[in-house]
Amino acid sequence: MSVLIRGGRVVTAVDDYIADVWIEGEKVAEIGMDLSHRIPQASRVFEAAGKLLFPGGIDAHTHMDMPFGGTTSADDFDSGTVAAAHGGTTTIIDFAIQQKGRSTLEGLDIWHEKAHAKATIDYAFHMIITDMPHERLPEMERLAGMGVTSYKLFMAYPGVLYVDDGTLYRTFRQAGLNGTRINMHAENGIVIDEIIREAVADGKIEPKYHALTRPTRMEAEGVHRAIAIAEVANVPLYIVHLSSADALEEVKRGRARGVDVQAETCPQYLFLDQSWYDRPDFEGAKWVMTPALREKWNQEVLWQGLKLGHLANVATDHCPFCFGGQKELGRESFTKIPNGAPGVENRLSLMYHGAVVQGRMSINRFVELTSTSAAKTFGLFPKKGTIAVGSDADIVIFDPNKVQTISVHNPATHHMRVDYSAYEGHEVQGWTETVLSRGRVVVHRGSLETHKGGQFIARARVGELLR
Repeated sequence: MSVLIRGGRVVTAVDDYIADVWIEGEKVAEIGMDLSHRIPQASRVFEAAGKLLFPGGIDAHTHMDMPFGGTTSADDFDSGTVAAAHGGTTTIIDFAIQQKGRSTLEGLDIWHEKAHAKATIDYAFHMIITDMPHERLPEMERLAGMGVTSYKLFMAYPGVLYVDDGTLYRTFRQAGLNGTRINMHAENGIVIDEIIREAVADGKIEPKYHALTRPTRMEAEGVHRAIAIAEVANVPLYIVHLSSADALEEVKRGRARGVDVQAETCPQYLFLDQSWYDRPDFEGAKWVMTPALREKWNQEVLWQGLKLGHLANVATDHCPFCFGGQKELGRESFTKIPNGAPGVENRLSLMYHGAVVQGRMSINRFVELTSTSAAKTFGLFPKKGTIAVGSDADIVIFDPNKVQTISVHNPATHHMRVDYSAYEGHEVQGWTETVLSRGRVVVHRGSLETHKGGQFIARARVGELLR
């Protein structure tokens, strides 16, 4: 199949120009002016005058079909990738999970089975490591050879996902030797658990205490410790879902002394704040996630971090649990509320509105934060993350003027399999009109045209290119 997109404004992390884009099969074949006069009739033509052409969004942090807290996230790789596509995301990097005491390779097989033949867009995997004795360290090289070139470890959730500092160093060191990257959930889970015990003993069990028992200083301490261990182990480090000014300050300090550390934040920490936990009738449980929402003043600090390059990427940590039947498991105590919230569908429009429409940063930086940086950090570039001849034809035709109100009741904004929207009532300017994934028209004007057909992408190691 061939596709011609005519007269759109092509915007990448470095370019901004008007052109036609010619697609043959899965790849961008040519970019130029008036291509229809020189190229045979295309199977499909899109008139894009007045529209923006972005590289497909890359969400480097999702949790589809993930077990947590006695239940499983509401979106699987079918519904979750359909929702992502509607929002302009054409690649996700999800998290396979090693069961403690079992092989990481077994965990990868389980996640391949979850995703295979279900995904509508392309996907890759990080590996969550829950233990790593010396005798299993060679598994990390085998994972890298299979295209899983990043690993996530937790300082949080003692007894479930938490690993001690010795395991952190051992795993960090091996990842560095293999030319791979560490993702870090950085919070001091040991201290936080003690704070939680004190709160529950005092009868403080409402959803708001999820935030009040996870102070930003404990996030900052975790970030500081992760950076110190990574520096000694000589491994590239990536802090996931950074939520606070305190934690960002530690990243800035590490980068200033030359440590290879990057960090992501998420739309929830840019658009929502701690006051959402005060909603009546247990509704605050909808926004119980980890890290928790912070005081509102942190938002502009994070926006500045994105603008100035201290934060490298915006991902969603999409991990939805329905309010009815799942979040309600924690009515007796916030400690039993499944942690996570939906967002994979809303990221591009929220970020375009907050970054470009509201004048916080350039349109090129917006593209970098929602696509290109993730592609470069996680071994997908230049196959993904740009619009260039030879790259995958992952392209979003974006209407910069269209206004929508995000709501679970608005079918244009909500395709996730969850019974609420984390951004209920937020009005955004800028909307995804058409989405191509490897040249396939997946979404056009709100309608799903291609269901399934997404592929697993084996990623390159740190510093290598993927063609």
